[in-house]
Amino acid sequence: MKLLSTEIKNNVLQCMERILDENRKAILDANKKDLDLFNLEDQAMYDRLIVTDAKIDGMITSIKEVRSQEDPVSKTISTKSLENGLEINNRTAPFGTIMIIYESRPDVTIEAAVLAFKANNKIFLKGGKEALHSNTILTELWHQALEENGLSKNYIQQLVLNREETQMFLKNPPEKLDLIVPRGGERLINFVKQNATGAVLVSGRGNNFLYVDENADWEKSVKVILNAKTAKISACNALDKILISSKIENYTEKLKDLYKLLQVNGVETLVDNDVNILIEGSNLIKDASVWKEEFLAMKCCLGAVDSLDEAIEKINMNSGGHSATIMTSNKESAMQFMEEVDCAAVYQNASTRFTDGGQMGVGAELAISTDKLHHRGPLGLKQLVTNKYYVFGDGQIR
Repeated sequence: MKLLSTEIKNNVLQCMERILDENRKAILDANKKDLDLFNLEDQAMYDRLIVTDAKIDGMITSIKEVRSQEDPVSKTISTKSLENGLEINNRTAPFGTIMIIYESRPDVTIEAAVLAFKANNKIFLKGGKEALHSNTILTELWHQALEENGLSKNYIQQLVLNREETQMFLKNPPEKLDLIVPRGGERLINFVKQNATGAVLVSGRGNNFLYVDENADWEKSVKVILNAKTAKISACNALDKILISSKIENYTEKLKDLYKLLQVNGVETLVDNDVNILIEGSNLIKDASVWKEEFLAMKCCLGAVDSLDEAIEKINMNSGGHSATIMTSNKESAMQFMEEVDCAAVYQNASTRFTDGGQMGVGAELAISTDKLHHRGPLGLKQLVTNKYYVFGDGQIR
């Protein structure tokens, strides 16, 4: 693939900032068509679908941030000179062609494309049918920015495919797909894994846990729980599962208070056997598989554990590998939790809502990766490159 200069890429991005601002009404009108057609039963997806002037401002800001970041392509990772005179230079290189499959969020059409393009990749954007009109206008605006700078529209392409067509595209793509990113729930991830012939990087699934240790500050814990659970239920960094140490002071009283507080805040709370015994009228978990479920709703599970080790084991057995928090003032307990819990982001005394590219210093993100190869956590500009060895010689043989 031809490498574009940083200047050309940044010129495209600057054009896109202006074009988005000039076409606010067209974007909002297209989004209204999607909203009018949407089934309101899925509140989380509806929330993600909405585009406002503030969201358009956010799209423009994302592009500005990426434009200001250093070009990640052709950066030297390491150099080595061999005794025979060979010069070996390991440099960053574009992936090539990326495909992202996502639901509902029109802002992904901006963030995914700006990151892929600045890292000199082509990208196929496969959004959900619920955001068709929004994604179509945004892709058309990308094409306008590319054409204004004499570049092919092929750098950023929208795919309008049904399930069967998507399956065939994954199995027999028109060109090699170097990286496929399913950004959504378990069903989407499994669908892509079963059908893709290229490398798949899993992202988007949350099912995040918070453990209240016996040495936790209770008031601080309650504040963090409410923020992580209720601030934005449609986010993959929202809280779904709460574990309480049975050794915490005034355990029964605090357990009941938390249960009531969750109810008051509109959170449907399912409880395990130990909690059910203590809270009259509580809703018992009848199927253990619920512990593995991501809710994306005002819903959570509340359970009791007898030790830190038990909490870690339960989290590693059930979480989506996204984020987990321990509330404790004990540094040794916190460090054991953070070292042993198998998640992309682990916290002490803080909300899981901070697992976000902007908050973690990455800037705009393609997704939050829960895979371990090639990267874990927020996928920003620097993570959308691979590497290549440049070896310079003068007739050396081996």
